[in-house]
Amino acid sequence: MDEVKQLAADIKSRKLKPIYFLMGEEPYYIDKISDFIQDNVLTEEERGFNQMVLYGRDVSIDDIVGNAKRFPMMAEYQVIIVKEAQDLSRTIEKLVDYAKHPQPSTILVMNYKYKTIDKRKSLYKTINKMGVVYESKKLYENQVADWIRRVLAPKDYTIAPKASQMLVEFLGTDLSKINNELDKLQIVLPKGTQISPEHIEENIGISKDFNNFELRKAIGEGDIKKAHQIAIYFAENPKDNPMVVTVSLLFNFFSQLLYLHGMNDKSPRNIASALKINPYFVNEYITASRNFPMRKVSSVIATLREFDVKSKGVGANAVPQGDLLKELLVRIMT
Repeated sequence: MDEVKQLAADIKSRKLKPIYFLMGEEPYYIDKISDFIQDNVLTEEERGFNQMVLYGRDVSIDDIVGNAKRFPMMAEYQVIIVKEAQDLSRTIEKLVDYAKHPQPSTILVMNYKYKTIDKRKSLYKTINKMGVVYESKKLYENQVADWIRRVLAPKDYTIAPKASQMLVEFLGTDLSKINNELDKLQIVLPKGTQISPEHIEENIGISKDFNNFELRKAIGEGDIKKAHQIAIYFAENPKDNPMVVTVSLLFNFFSQLLYLHGMNDKSPRNIASALKINPYFVNEYITASRNFPMRKVSSVIATLREFDVKSKGVGANAVPQGDLLKELLVRIMT
């Protein structure tokens, strides 16, 4: 995020580069930077003649270069934005000749999503020297809550840790989807609000009481009744609560517990750092480690591997997902 802010500041202050090659697994920041260039380099009057959007599936590298070599009309720059440039992956290295001698009055923006170019080859080295190569990396699940907090802070909103985790569980690590939901919340909630689990439930439709993180907590606390209630809710709402996601989250949880058992320094601060979790959730892990000794944790991990296969339909085709989850909970909690 800091690199994106610096890029935006440079563009705003007219420290422009002739080529911006935006690549990587996370499309959110690629779109953000591209849109920022599209909205801020040229004035509204200049854009009609000097701003062009192309699509990788419709053009060749020669087409892009031909347009890039033109001169702007009654403006200092022209801007050419190539969206879905990854569709040109087989011929992308042909861009190297232009990259060595780019048109100074052209700002060429390549949106190369979901993949990267080879950093050992000439194209990467040349653009990195003459322009900007930005790699947008996918965030790990444990990084998304902090990203949510940082996105909200400049807009005068905060968010409760549990509310962040609800969003991550429901939407995964897709930053565009999460940002869309945050935008909706900012429409209905006044500035200065701390976004709570209740806000998430009321406005997005994610249950604050019946979700995978509450299931994890119930299991860790040995609360069989609550875990069973959540399992029933999941069985009644299978599309919103797929078994494969539940098993994956529980597998990660018990893997972290196994690591926790092997730690020498079990202070809350060190646990949060070592397990890469929000300090808010440390007590859940400490409680679970007391209820699940190391030997039991190892047994649960083996059980989760078994049910991971079953949840994908191998050896359990006729068994409803809800029944599988109930059986899994019995195996874990007895």
